[in-house]
Amino acid sequence: MGEEKSKSRGWCGWFIALIVLAAVILAVVYMVKSKMKKSDDGDGAGPVPGPPGAIDKKYADALKLSLQFFDIQKSGKLVNNKISWRGDSGLKDGSEADLDLSKGLYDAGDHIKFGFPMAFTATVLSWSILEYGDQMDVVNQLDPAKESLRWTTDYFIKAHPSDNVLYIQVGDPKVDHPCWERPETMKGKRPLIKIDADTPGTEVAAETAAAMASASLVFKDSDPQYSATLLKHAKQLFDFADTKRGSYSVNIPEVQDYYNSTGYGDELLWAASWLYHATEDKTYLDYVTKHGNEFASFGNPTWFSWDNKLAGTQVLLSRLLFFKKDLSGSKGLGSYRDTAKAVMCGLLPKSPTATTSRSNGGLVLVSEWNALQQSVSAAFLASLFSDYMLTSRLHKISCNGKIFKATELRDFAKSQADYILGKNPMGMSFVVGYGDKYPEYIHHRGASIPEDATTGCLDGFEYFNSTKPNPNIAYGALVGGPFLNETFRDARDNVRQNEPTTYNNALLVGLMSSLVTTSSALQSLK
Repeated sequence: MGEEKSKSRGWCGWFIALIVLAAVILAVVYMVKSKMKKSDDGDGAGPVPGPPGAIDKKYADALKLSLQFFDIQKSGKLVNNKISWRGDSGLKDGSEADLDLSKGLYDAGDHIKFGFPMAFTATVLSWSILEYGDQMDVVNQLDPAKESLRWTTDYFIKAHPSDNVLYIQVGDPKVDHPCWERPETMKGKRPLIKIDADTPGTEVAAETAAAMASASLVFKDSDPQYSATLLKHAKQLFDFADTKRGSYSVNIPEVQDYYNSTGYGDELLWAASWLYHATEDKTYLDYVTKHGNEFASFGNPTWFSWDNKLAGTQVLLSRLLFFKKDLSGSKGLGSYRDTAKAVMCGLLPKSPTATTSRSNGGLVLVSEWNALQQSVSAAFLASLFSDYMLTSRLHKISCNGKIFKATELRDFAKSQADYILGKNPMGMSFVVGYGDKYPEYIHHRGASIPEDATTGCLDGFEYFNSTKPNPNIAYGALVGGPFLNETFRDARDNVRQNEPTTYNNALLVGLMSSLVTTSSALQSLK
């Protein structure tokens, strides 16, 4: 009888234990499902992206191509030249001032070195490397990106021979543009334009300061001495820009036809922001706080471009509030982040404040001249802001009371990238060499003239007028893009739609790097 009671008690104990275990399992399942639902609803934290994950081949291929375009645009004595139809050029650039300005990048389909957009190109390329260098590295594109950046910053070091002197242009469009020839054979005069204390150019000095400050962070670990040199120039140029204020477009009227500036306040804030990230010197943080009401256009979303840096500045300063919540002096940054949020809300298609500047196919389109610049820049900033939010475990953004997930910003970025790569009503890619259908007649001198052709200034127009596709494929070139009605004419004389630029490609590098895989955003760029 005792043995039977013992067996009965043992059986009951096991039964109770099983019930308790089942209850625990059900409770855990319920909690997990609740958390997943909260995450799906935009509440709660949810998972944080980790190290680089699975590679998306589509974006990896586009990233590799987009970086190749910088090799096509290089001036100077080429080292480890990867482009069979390119050779040395511009070797005497700067000689009239006893300077070696042979390096740097040709701006677009011509052979001018415009310092203002070239500096923006370098800043964006640096930002892309700093934020997404680990993702670039996974697909073996980090070294090519750094190499092209250094080729550009080498030029800026030489272009800044003293504190208050900066050479901002090599070549004269009035001489260059009437000619159609390869850069290797050009014989026209290559005059220089500079800014100095008597002829200031705040916006171009400040943008060059931003380029060198951001690049100093890129090379800080791999080449500390070079990094220190860049930072020294960046500080000098910022002081020059701020203490000798004046618009380069006003002081040098001949630049107005090509890269006319609409103001320099955005460049001063942009440069100060990068100098703070490079130095953590509170003086620069105080500068953006002090001058925000004057220059930042708080509450008014803008488009990020070579001319207007406000949206980029607002996103860059937002990362401080995401990752350094106890930062001294950060209280003045709230308006920057609020305006960055307004920029993001304008991009989300279903937001109450969504921009109406979109094609029927979903492409953000602000201008019909070089339309894709704003499309790519908006997508790049959206991807950055989304990553800042996800890494900070903030998974929702409110747009006039309507809640959106951070991942919806990434979805928007993908939609722009996919459109550019061929998912559009025209069924074509706007990146040369990507996909089965892409522009074959881009407005680009070097690409349109056979490598072995001997031409002068004017007889090269034989190739400009040719009905045959360009003999040299400018792989990776991002052209200007479609009109609002989603039409595109692939012709060499179509400068508005079919000319590539280095600054467009820098933005494309940033966008494709952000999408090639997923990873956490860095807590600090320093």
